Amino acid sequence: MSARIVFMGSPDFALPVLRRLLESEPARPAGGHEVVAVYTQPDRPAGRGRTLQAPPAKRLALAHGVPVFQPARVSAPDSVEELAKLAPDLIVIAAYGQILKQPALDLPRRGVLNVHASLLPRHRGAAPVAAAILAGDDEAGVTIMQTELALDAGPILAQRRVPISPHDTTGTLTERLAEEGADLLMEVLPAWLDGSLAPTPQDASRATYAPILHKEDGRVDWGLPAEDIWRRVRAFTPWPGAFTYLDGQALRLLDTWPLAAPAGGGPASGGEDQGQPAGLPVRQAGTVVPCPPWEAVPDQAGFAVVSGWGLLAIMRLQLAGRRALPATDFLRGQRDLMGKRLG
Repeated sequence: MSARIVFMGSPDFALPVLRRLLESEPARPAGGHEVVAVYTQPDRPAGRGRTLQAPPAKRLALAHGVPVFQPARVSAPDSVEELAKLAPDLIVIAAYGQILKQPALDLPRRGVLNVHASLLPRHRGAAPVAAAILAGDDEAGVTIMQTELALDAGPILAQRRVPISPHDTTGTLTERLAEEGADLLMEVLPAWLDGSLAPTPQDASRATYAPILHKEDGRVDWGLPAEDIWRRVRAFTPWPGAFTYLDGQALRLLDTWPLAAPAGGGPASGGEDQGQPAGLPVRQAGTVVPCPPWEAVPDQAGFAVVSGWGLLAIMRLQLAGRRALPATDFLRGQRDLMGKRLG
């Protein structure tokens, strides 16, 4: 069953979904869908020159000759009127970045579907992939859901689970989830459009929330356990980035690995942990130390940092205004680094 579809999405996560919808247009397989318009966020200044840059979804839409709309408020009366003129059968959302209010939700005959990057009701909200890594979840996933006015609370059409690797960042995991979400949407779309697929209500009692991330969220608190900091480094890559300070200069952590405190080690007084065997001097959280001999350390690790519990091995990092370096190379340029306190 074919449909007139309005797509709403902005960042790279939206691209696989939009691409698959464009590939299903009538000019290709008979009876395919028609993407009549793409809605995306307004162009915004970016980069050092602060020049206006179009969202990825806009660039893809224009490359395929699809009309693009970029209202500042999609649910404003004039925007809803404009949307109504497109007469969509269905609206598909993938990381659009705006909330549709009821007048817009009521327009399409087959409603509004959202491709959400979590296993709802877990991690509703703006940053579900980062939230899954921060929580130490073993798996993430994508959900195709019916969009309602409440945040990510609509009934579920389908879900797909994706394992989280210890080396996954929000960036790498988001890429995999985007592809899985696109595949899953195309699988369920025929049954949804012909009315044979019944959605399942969410269990609101199991809901957790993933709030929007801010730049300051990336600041490393060395008083946390090494494993928590490691998750934060992964969750905040590529944005907002996990950072600390070295001699007053911002230092971004790009790749790290947690090392458990050995037997006899543990938190020192005041919640600070030297992460060293008993009998060695207590060091404050944030202190740079050599990689320890009591545990297998990743080959790329150049040094470690004392945390609130255990050590965090540093494998790749970037000083403000410099290029990213393996920690071993960074250490060669910072001969007096050992014993300094970060943050």
